[in-house]
Amino acid sequence: MAGSLSDALEIKLLDHVLKTTPYTVPTNIYVALSTADPLDTGAGIAEPSDGYARVVMDSWDAAASRATENTNQITFAQSTGDWGTITHWAIYDAITGGNFLAHGDFSASKAAPLGTNLYIAAGDIDVEFSAGGVTDNLANQLLDHVFKTTEYTPETNLYVALFTSSPTDTGQAGTECTGGAYAREVCNGWDAAAAGASENTAAITFTTATASWGTVTHFLLLNHLSDAADAANTLIWGTVSPNRLIGIDDVAEYAAGALDITLN
Repeated sequence: MAGSLSDALEIKLLDHVLKTTPYTVPTNIYVALSTADPLDTGAGIAEPSDGYARVVMDSWDAAASRATENTNQITFAQSTGDWGTITHWAIYDAITGGNFLAHGDFSASKAAPLGTNLYIAAGDIDVEFSAGGVTDNLANQLLDHVFKTTEYTPETNLYVALFTSSPTDTGQAGTECTGGAYAREVCNGWDAAAAGASENTAAITFTTATASWGTVTHFLLLNHLSDAADAANTLIWGTVSPNRLIGIDDVAEYAAGALDITLN
């Protein structure tokens, strides 16, 4: 029963990581049932009535491999009418209304006529970050933040590194530029996220190359100026378009809006 984050939550987490607007952890997390796919927007949610109510679930496993699960069983009140066929689950931050956080489908649909006692077993809801762009390190930390396991505090500084081959979600691959006076550049100014993406607010200008850096194809956002990229200090990566050869006496400069960061 794997599920994904909502579009709205992705935007809020992106703003949190990029220090635009902090994301406050919900007081309680509620699990809802639906007879239709809620969709990433939440517009498709179809919750039952007749004795139905969302259930608080504030215990979630520490995230690993980009996913978290409900630690305990989730038990719903007995139906006092026909709830229809339950096909999906959803997560909110309120008992009614509230902010739509995540959703997914059940591996098997369940009819819930009058007198049904539905429950979701421990570990049966998985909330996952899709692969690509967000590193495993950050994906796990953000899931732990949302699901109240460990709070994620945004980094004091965010550093942009340039790469000549693609980083990966593990944070331990790709080839960062070296030599020729290369150094990462701090970038703490990012636009408020919209449509799932944010961009650098101002131009990012690197030092003048005193030797070739190679052809820059990707960038990586880290929390450290000089430590080697690893599984603990890498955050988000993406492509640089167009690719550019940085030779001696060249200046790598990326205009405002040139670097796009997304959460999926």
